[in-house]
Amino acid sequence: MNTPASSLSLPLPGARRAWVLAVTSGKGGVGKTFVSANVAAALARRGHRVLVLDADLGLANLDVVLNLYPKITLHDVFTGKATLDEAVLKAPGGFSVLLAGSGLVEYSRLTPEVREQLQRVVATLIPRYDYVLLDTGAGISDVVLYAISLADDVLVVATPEPTSLTDAYATIKVLATQQRRRVLHVAVNQVGKPGDGKVVTHQLQQVVDRFVTTPQGEPVKLMLAGDIPSDAAVREALQRRQLLFESLPGSAAAQAIAALAARIEAAAPAPVAS
Repeated sequence: MNTPASSLSLPLPGARRAWVLAVTSGKGGVGKTFVSANVAAALARRGHRVLVLDADLGLANLDVVLNLYPKITLHDVFTGKATLDEAVLKAPGGFSVLLAGSGLVEYSRLTPEVREQLQRVVATLIPRYDYVLLDTGAGISDVVLYAISLADDVLVVATPEPTSLTDAYATIKVLATQQRRRVLHVAVNQVGKPGDGKVVTHQLQQVVDRFVTTPQGEPVKLMLAGDIPSDAAVREALQRRQLLFESLPGSAAAQAIAALAARIEAAAPAPVAS
């Protein structure tokens, strides 16, 4: 099941390649797409070429968060109705996006065609950017897990709510056992006070230490990438369909997003100049 981006056919050794980060969650409604879009804007502001691929095939909502109305989507690329270059759009915040269509039942399961097309798209994109963020669907369906398998690294978004933590644990367990992921990054959204993210990650780590190892028996390490406070500015930005990082950059949540992007940048290898 594990097909890391490093095994994809493009680019050639020594060429520029993006660091591919899957942003995922155990359950919906935890702010995964919000995190993906705003981290992309923060990375772009730091001078990087960034693309967000809406890998939530069939239940996409990245277009809603960004207030975009695409005429061409990933569905058109998959079916040969449009080229990849035609489908890539510039988003607010200085990054690029590749949006998926909503309500497409044919992408709710992993067929050989979906597998081949998604791999081809990611392989074509990685020489063009410094970072490619895969905004996956929630849960552990075959489509979600395959999209994650194409990434170099994984960011699991959770909230302090018990249901979110339970589902985050289930996701972490599957990624460790099926994809042999030894290190997973965690972003805790909607925290009540500073330090809550550290507490939540520690709680998850304790459960993981007891019940989860890779197939080789290796321990699984959770790394706190950042916590994002519960902030009225987030709700305001979402209602306006604006990026928080653009509309209210001084808010506490936006500053936390900036810190999260800096940690992602520090964890990724430096891009190779083309």
